[in-house]
Amino acid sequence: MKKAMLTLVAGSAIFLAACGGGDKESTGGETAPLDGETIAKKSCIMCHGGELTGQGNTPAINDIGARLSETEILDIIKNGKNTMPANVVKGAEAEAVAKWLATQK
Repeated sequence: MKKAMLTLVAGSAIFLAACGGGDKESTGGETAPLDGETIAKKSCIMCHGGELTGQGNTPAINDIGARLSETEILDIIKNGKNTMPANVVKGAEAEAVAKWLATQK
């Protein structure tokens, strides 16, 4: 019985160690930079459409970098604007999205 329990505990520890790690990608001890494009497309398509060209009463953001700076975009992400709620993405992800969107012209 003790041997079976020890095997179960050891196996569980190995399984949990292999599956753990969170959402960030790791490369040799360093955290990989966040991909603003992937985050934006995942988080923004529901309202702004699959190509971020706007739908319904939401504006197109596929060329927002031509109209707004990275700082202005980040401010909108953090604080919302019109019908857009604040903090759709937060923290480093918000910064990565703003940086990527600022390149869309």
